[in-house]
Amino acid sequence: SSAAPMERHHSIDAQLRLLAPGKVSEDDKLVEYDALLVDRFLDILQDLHGPHLREFVQDCYEVAAEYEGDRDAARLDELGGRLTGLAPADSIVVASSFSHMLNLANLAEEVQIANRRRNKLKRGDFADEASATTESDIEETLKRLVSDLGKTREEVFDALKNQTVDLVFTAHPTQSIRRIRNCLRQLYAKDITADDKQELDEALQREIQAAFRTDEIRRTQPTPQDEMRAGMSYFHETIWKGVPKFLRRVDTALKNIGIDERLPYNAPLIQFSSWMGGDRDGNPRVTPEVTRDVCLLARMMAANLHFSQIEELMFELSMWRCNDELRVRAEELHRASRKAEKHYIEFWKQVPPTEPYRVILGYVRDKLYYTRERSRHLLTSGSSDIPADSTFTDVEQFLEPLELCYRSLCDCGDKTVADGSLLDFLRQVSTFGLSLVKLDIRQESDRHTDALDAITAHLGIGSYRSWPEEKRQEWLLSELRGRRPLFGGDLPMTEEVADVLGTFRVLAELPPDCFGAYIISMATAPSDVLAVELLQRECHVGHPLRVVPLFEKLADLEAAPAAVARLFSIDWYMDRIGGKQEVMIGYSDSGKDAGRLSAAWQLYKAQEELVKVAKQYGVKLTMFHGRGGTVGRGGGPTHLAILSQPPETVNGSLRVTVQGEVIEHSFGEEHLCFRTLQRFTAATLEHGMHPPVSPKPEWRALMDEMAVVATEEYRAMVFKEPRFVEYFRSATPETEYGRMNIGSRPSKRKPSGGIETLRAIPWIFAWTQTRFHLPVWLGFGAAFKHIMQKDIRNVQALREMYNEWPFFRVTLDLLEMVFAKGDPGIAALYDELLVADELKPLGEQLRSNFEDTKKLLVQVAGHRDVLEDDPYLKQRLRLRDPYITTLNVCQAYTL
Repeated sequence: SSAAPMERHHSIDAQLRLLAPGKVSEDDKLVEYDALLVDRFLDILQDLHGPHLREFVQDCYEVAAEYEGDRDAARLDELGGRLTGLAPADSIVVASSFSHMLNLANLAEEVQIANRRRNKLKRGDFADEASATTESDIEETLKRLVSDLGKTREEVFDALKNQTVDLVFTAHPTQSIRRIRNCLRQLYAKDITADDKQELDEALQREIQAAFRTDEIRRTQPTPQDEMRAGMSYFHETIWKGVPKFLRRVDTALKNIGIDERLPYNAPLIQFSSWMGGDRDGNPRVTPEVTRDVCLLARMMAANLHFSQIEELMFELSMWRCNDELRVRAEELHRASRKAEKHYIEFWKQVPPTEPYRVILGYVRDKLYYTRERSRHLLTSGSSDIPADSTFTDVEQFLEPLELCYRSLCDCGDKTVADGSLLDFLRQVSTFGLSLVKLDIRQESDRHTDALDAITAHLGIGSYRSWPEEKRQEWLLSELRGRRPLFGGDLPMTEEVADVLGTFRVLAELPPDCFGAYIISMATAPSDVLAVELLQRECHVGHPLRVVPLFEKLADLEAAPAAVARLFSIDWYMDRIGGKQEVMIGYSDSGKDAGRLSAAWQLYKAQEELVKVAKQYGVKLTMFHGRGGTVGRGGGPTHLAILSQPPETVNGSLRVTVQGEVIEHSFGEEHLCFRTLQRFTAATLEHGMHPPVSPKPEWRALMDEMAVVATEEYRAMVFKEPRFVEYFRSATPETEYGRMNIGSRPSKRKPSGGIETLRAIPWIFAWTQTRFHLPVWLGFGAAFKHIMQKDIRNVQALREMYNEWPFFRVTLDLLEMVFAKGDPGIAALYDELLVADELKPLGEQLRSNFEDTKKLLVQVAGHRDVLEDDPYLKQRLRLRDPYITTLNVCQAYTL
């Protein structure tokens, strides 16, 4: 690393091996995969832009790799000098090159992890990061519950068939380079011929070049409909077939523990929901028309997927034996077909009566055709001449003829056939229904207050906005118990109020199975929930959506149990909910409000208290976790995240957001989809049947004390330090985020204002860009220091908490990973180039805090260095660093 630039060996392959020393084993080929992809990319770069740019990119990579070895700031200056010496056109090519090499490194890691996991599962080896605690499959979980934890097979089966995991897709930018991944995996497959290898290598180069030549920059902002189409593409590509495949694995796992019965086809094990086109919280582009469009688009997609599947099924079910019930139905359909109106195409007329299953399925196919076409007409022109009774209007209508076919096959000795593609299809229909996903609606509580204020002003009874909570509740309940309409078409309203009421009218217009929950962000009181109930009734929503309060900021989380208890004490509301309530807790805004440590602890305590309140009132509570992909927004390994929740808070029912930035990683391929469904299902079952330990009273006391100190330090810096906002905006690319066409939503809830108005994504991502990750660690150091200085014995207590309490272990392990990714030297470069002299001492203070916090963290964890327990993850991060460092330097100098 001390060689002069001209003496450097220009081989990224060689440099990669320096970064990852040691023998590359047969099943650990990350370096090899990365070197292959980068080598192919450099060949393409040379062909397109000449050898001088290839040489330049290699030189930059090697300087960055040397910086990773010695952290000498002079390397960054050298790299900056090289990059600023380029012509603008070449700068763009070089920046794009490192961006693509980073993408390829991520992709190589995905393939290598999949291969590593596959090989270890074959050997039954869980010695490292793929241990049973982080990567448990469903069969292993079932066996452990029965053999190690003493549960009966019947108890496990009963818990599983009544369990629900609802994955809620949200809209954020994602990227797919699936074909490159497939080529790489096939290149390293066993039994590959020389010809296959050559052809795959050529295909790999084509796909890498195609990705490199595709513009990465969005020139126009995506619409919510664009985001919805992108999100729904995963259903078409992987989830549609992945769900029945996974449920078959559950059947196999049950059989292997002695349960001969299959999981019922309508067991609600996995469900899918969406916020794409329904989340209007601070997004003016999500209008009532957009919500209507995305619902119709989803129904059209669902009908199309079902239509294709039913055609395949018709080829399989050619047998003529059937029970009397099915034969009578088939004959009725033939008679009805002769009376059908001629201007409809009746597919099932063409099927001979000697193939009764095909007659029934032909009828289903016909109805699906009209269901799809009616949705398409409504979407494109707002009306359709296809009558509703020619379509499926609810999923029970759809399931009934399929259930009839299943029963008939079983009655005639063909259960083996029934349990094939027909069972898979029944499970798909039960999971996806006619709407593919259920759309949640999210709106801020203030917007409902505005609407009701307009109504009370029009009625001449005062200003709803100015009323105290008691008066609001009293009036809302009197209206909910009565029947009079509150307003007509003459209600004067602002554009914002018209938007709120227009959304409720869309809920009334569309089929009820399009929608899931109505989520109220910034909810604080029972009136927030009752307001939505009243507005649903006033806008004639025939099947009202369940109303879900979302508690986000620290004070709201603290007050949430009392607010929910007041809600449950209202007789009208208890009659309305039928013993079930959902509550959403927000990870992003709570972290932004108080820092990660305090937010995590308050989320933990709020869940415990909410469960106590629900038990007191005899209500089954479902927690909806609004987690982000990044650690600062509540992200982390799925299995550990679930198993670290407080006891009794999952209880067989879990809703969780799958943020757009991690959808590709979770569902981009069939094996990823399978793994994701398995993780959620296994962890939810294990948490319910074998809850984690509760914290000891002394651990709680320490956490309470630490949280107070952490919140104080975090807020003192972020909200009270007068120089902080200016420092943040100059030291990071935060202001540039608002100018990028990443998503349809503005980067701020309000155009003006400070950190509190900024959305969690630009807040977290701006610090991620500078490798400083401030929102994740700020506050931890002061908390650790306070506790250790107060009593030296607390160091041992913290280590005990780390070793025995899953919540504390996961919180600190994620923090340790963030420190492994962080680099205060890179943050210092941004400061040097971008921050005014009078603000630089603040940056130095924060970087000193970063280093102090890291030292205290490894002391508590009992480690000598970060990621000491996970050398494989450490290696993966080191291999990425030179690409990221070059991009950091390029960005800082460009800014």
